[in-house]
Amino acid sequence: MRRRILQSTLLVVTITALVLGVPLAITTWRLVEDFMRADLLDRLEQVATRFEGPGSFETVDRGALALAVPSQGRLTLEEAGRPVQVLGTDVGPNPVVETLPVWPGAVITLAEPRMMLRTEQLQVTLVVLLLIVLSVGTGAVVATVTARRLAEPLSDVADRAARLGAGDFRSAPHRHRIAELDRVSDVLDTSAAALAELVQRERDLVGDVSHQMRSRLTALRLRLDELSTHPDPDVRREADAALEQAERLSGVVDELLQAARAARAAGAEPTDLRDAVGAVIEEWLPRLRASGRALKVRVPSGLLARVTPMRVREAMGALLENAVQHGGGTVTIIARATDRGLQIEVADAGTGVPEELVPYVFDRGVSVGSSTGLGLALARALVEADGGRLELSRARPPVFTIFLPAARADDVVPAPRPAATPR
Repeated sequence: MRRRILQSTLLVVTITALVLGVPLAITTWRLVEDFMRADLLDRLEQVATRFEGPGSFETVDRGALALAVPSQGRLTLEEAGRPVQVLGTDVGPNPVVETLPVWPGAVITLAEPRMMLRTEQLQVTLVVLLLIVLSVGTGAVVATVTARRLAEPLSDVADRAARLGAGDFRSAPHRHRIAELDRVSDVLDTSAAALAELVQRERDLVGDVSHQMRSRLTALRLRLDELSTHPDPDVRREADAALEQAERLSGVVDELLQAARAARAAGAEPTDLRDAVGAVIEEWLPRLRASGRALKVRVPSGLLARVTPMRVREAMGALLENAVQHGGGTVTIIARATDRGLQIEVADAGTGVPEELVPYVFDRGVSVGSSTGLGLALARALVEADGGRLELSRARPPVFTIFLPAARADDVVPAPRPAATPR
């Protein structure tokens, strides 16, 4: 994008400079000659005023005439019946010549070397060319600044759209002071909020439906178990068949829920937590330093989690954003391996979460300050999409813990190739 904008702008500037500069150089070249000829005519008119009539060339003041003649020019008087009178130096072949009649039968001629004309023409043309180069250079600078001003916001909007597609529904408060792009960012934020609510309602619905179905299936199986002990063999046979169908239905429900979880975590891959956390720290460390906050990180290498890297980074970003806005003191990030997987702790030395908000801290719209209350809810949704959990381990000072599944052995070590069979 930046290259295309730069190339197109430079092309327009270059074409404009050529279209205007080449005619200007040609016109200037001709104007220099016109100015020189006009100057020669002016000098001839000054010389003509010195003559009183025929034969006055010998009596006129030669010093006064020399002042009107260019330093390398030559003045010639041609009068009928008299020898040609010359004042000045040799002007060489093909000089610039202007002639003026002074009285009947007398003509004065003023000549100047053509080399002087060419020198002035080249100097003026060089100035025009320098102006053309300067205009192209200025256009290049303007094109570079414009390309950067347009390309970077477009890249940010594209990245924002990509994060939205990856499940990051957080709003982006940064604006670019370009009305059209800011409008796109506003629309993306509005769409992100709507998608976040839609996804959350869908997950709540799936959870509620699965809970209700499991409860009803459990009650149904209990009733069928009672009927399976009925003394009537036909009733027992029908109860056993119904119980078998209930078991199959329960298995189908489990498979559907498992498939839904697998679909949400389709982009999961072995990810080194040190790299993922490092990318988040690089983004948020300047903001922490700007607010006078310190950051401590203890993330050993070799901790491989089976997650979607984008979701982990965005979830960590939401927790750091929460620590910057609502926390205080040093922010600490600790990652470790446990028997059940991996976990990342994000803590700060702030006042923490009020007791009455602890059960609802991950609910949408719940906030201890003036924020929207979406960050922690979205962070939990992102973590849960990869099969993990986000919990508030301690309210004061606050400690948020992300539980992530560890990468499986077949994710890290590729399966051995089958041995080739001889033909």
